[in-house]
Amino acid sequence: MSAKIIDGKEFAANIRKKVADHVTRLQQDHNLTPGLAVVLVGEDPASSVYVRAKGKATREVGMNSYEHRLDADASQEAVLALIDKLNSDPAVHGILCQLPLPDHIDEPTVTNAIVPEKDVDGFHISNVGLLATGQKAMVPCTPLGCLMMLRDHHGSLSGLNAVVVGRSNIVGKPMAALLLGDSCTVTIAHSRTKNIQDLCRSADILVAAVGRPEMITGDWIAKGATVIDVGINRIPAPEKGEGKTRLVGDVDFASAVEKAGAITPVPGGVGPMTIACLLANTVTACSRANGLAEPEGLTV
Repeated sequence: MSAKIIDGKEFAANIRKKVADHVTRLQQDHNLTPGLAVVLVGEDPASSVYVRAKGKATREVGMNSYEHRLDADASQEAVLALIDKLNSDPAVHGILCQLPLPDHIDEPTVTNAIVPEKDVDGFHISNVGLLATGQKAMVPCTPLGCLMMLRDHHGSLSGLNAVVVGRSNIVGKPMAALLLGDSCTVTIAHSRTKNIQDLCRSADILVAAVGRPEMITGDWIAKGATVIDVGINRIPAPEKGEGKTRLVGDVDFASAVEKAGAITPVPGGVGPMTIACLLANTVTACSRANGLAEPEGLTV
């Protein structure tokens, strides 16, 4: 029997609807419109696409979108000065600086210049620490989206064995912290993990965030496990023509779908949730900044 396909597009649409409804309530009841500021340094093509998509999604839910583009040779001081200005702007409730930054700019310095309460990417060291210690924080968007989908599918996650393959600061580590917060028994696997296949087979929940195309095959997966594939990898697709490529995850979908109980596809699984959760974090930040009730179902 094939696994249930967890439709990230549909789930993300529901999240965006909840965000839009909460924005409307903020506007009608409190004369507040959440604002998201995005800083882009340089003209990296992929980053430019992401920034446009974020701006479009922000406006579609009724929030204000502020885009700030700096030349690739902009100094670190110029970037920090812009962030300082946005930190003090009451119309801006969320700030993100699109990564990667040019080589001459130190990413941690820029990330930590954003005040934690406006850090809707959840990358500031204060938010990292708060999340790791089980306190209220701004949560990184991709892990937040994964947790939402897992809660929706399972209900309670308490007592389940979870294996996270990947130890990045953006996905692997915060994902593990979130799963611990929901009372899972959590193991993080990585490139040095011994007997990684056996470890993955022990998982009720398997989160793949390692950045290696189709690394995890069906024989790594326990029958009936839930598989969340965070990977987005582009590989050659000669069947489509010379030089063509296709997107695949960190999981070999064709074999995994025959073993798993539920699985996210690539594309169309975790990906759509990232921007949806960015919007959720922005409306949450606006609510917190004004001492109002947080939007239900949009945070942890």
